[in-house]
Amino acid sequence: MNPTLTTPGIRAVVFDFGGVLFDWSPLHVYQQLIADDEERRRFLRDVCSPLWNVQQDAGRTLAEGTELLVAEHPQHASLIRAFYDRWTEMLRGPLDDGVTLLKDLHASRMPLFGLTNWSAETFPYARDNYDFLDVFQDIVVSGDEKCIKPDPRIYEIALARYGAHLPDLKPDELVFIDDLKINVDAAQALGWHGILHVDAAHTRAELNALGIVV
Repeated sequence: MNPTLTTPGIRAVVFDFGGVLFDWSPLHVYQQLIADDEERRRFLRDVCSPLWNVQQDAGRTLAEGTELLVAEHPQHASLIRAFYDRWTEMLRGPLDDGVTLLKDLHASRMPLFGLTNWSAETFPYARDNYDFLDVFQDIVVSGDEKCIKPDPRIYEIALARYGAHLPDLKPDELVFIDDLKINVDAAQALGWHGILHVDAAHTRAELNALGIVV
């Protein structure tokens, strides 16, 4: 059965990638490298932390980020270098239910766009290896733009980019799906519709509630 769109006011759906379409986690590597659970937790909290990683997503080069951290924690040099040396192992693959939802939306002829916090140096690997990304009309990558969600600037950049495909596009004509509440809240503050992604079934229900039957 081909799903149909029932709300003309919504013109496009915007997807975050990690946690929605991709299973990415440093644990996929560091469970192999650090046997002790507490030691591994401390390392990923205090050394190769989310705050450190997001600076690469914001445009800092992988080499610079790595060397700065090695200088700060020389005793962990080999573990730090493993983060980007083995980064492709952290990207375990697609989250099938999320990708199925994406493909169902594409089959319904809903315009689709991406908005992801992702390093400009590592994103090409995903682009080259996961052809479901081809359904997106445009993808805004934080590392290319040198700013990250939830900074309002990246949503403004995204709206302008998407508007090149959908003329006169307005914020309230977009639905944004992200697994982090802070990012959804930022989109909503700018007038976008937002869905906090818990799982694909929940997101489908939220889309249905907005009138997008998929």
